Amino acid sequence: MKRAIVTGYSSGIGKGICEELEKNGYSIIKLTSRLENTVVLEKEIKEILKSCDIDLLVNCAGVGVFQPHEEISIAKIKELIDINLTAPIILSNLLLRSLKKTKGDIINITSIEATKHSKFSALYTATKSGLRDFGLCLFEEVRKSGVGVTNINPDITQTNFFDQLQFEPSAKEGTYLLPETIGKTVIDILNTDGVITDLTIRPQKFELNKK
Repeated sequence: MKRAIVTGYSSGIGKGICEELEKNGYSIIKLTSRLENTVVLEKEIKEILKSCDIDLLVNCAGVGVFQPHEEISIAKIKELIDINLTAPIILSNLLLRSLKKTKGDIINITSIEATKHSKFSALYTATKSGLRDFGLCLFEEVRKSGVGVTNINPDITQTNFFDQLQFEPSAKEGTYLLPETIGKTVIDILNTDGVITDLTIRPQKFELNKK
């Protein structure tokens, strides 16, 4: 049985990915450490690697804020950078030797915002585009080892990500993605003969609701 670590596994896209991985024979190792606490996170990863190697890392956990930059608190700035960018880079660092043994994969769930420039998205876009560029560079570094690195850049997806935001997906059909769609895409990527390094998924239509 192959083993996967998926951050953000408890809800939204992360949960959808875990459900599809489990259907396809993966065992999900669920981290208990807070991603912001890198000392504890490093200790937990090292304990896991004492007993097994990892076949897949999915960096999926993410938080968002969309408001004028001067109105964002320093604590919130640090939170976004820690969760969206620092944690995936650190996890990739800690797990890379194990992934080279298994010729495994790293999949980064970034965002459509990593591919464009939107009003009130400077901080969020900085973290997600940073993760996207990290993944593209890392692939060039590790491709000879057999490790695959893929970025998935989802457009608006119907999850609890929007609970604390000022907008949400429209309820109209065709204006949003579903978490299981991203999960199935992960399986397709893992089954591809070759490496898909960067993939953007968008709904056919675009419409948001303001709260």
